Amino acid sequence: MEIIGKPKDAKEAFSILARLSGHTHKVLTGVCIRTNTETRSFTASSDVTFAPLSAEEINYYIEKYKPFDKAGAYGIQEWIGHVAITNIEGSFYNIMGLPVQRVYRTLCEMLGE
Repeated sequence: MEIIGKPKDAKEAFSILARLSGHTHKVLTGVCIRTNTETRSFTASSDVTFAPLSAEEINYYIEKYKPFDKAGAYGIQEWIGHVAITNIEGSFYNIMGLPVQRVYRTLCEMLGE
């Protein structure tokens, strides 16, 4: 498994998006919730499938949205998510960065609700 971080520049962003183009990849997010008396941790997993992207589409996205602060060089909530993501298995919010439904459920369990 390859860990894809944040791209350092446009060239690296292009390389990452070109590799994701036309393929499915897995997004993993680790979460740890700690109180004074308890610690719970979990990993959420989502599969994301990209349609094939042209070089022009990748360059447009990089130029317009500057995805240098995003792991995987994309934000699913941005243009590229609207036009290029063909399938998601798992939590949309996990792909954005925090699996809020799972966090909520875990907090409710910790509070005994």
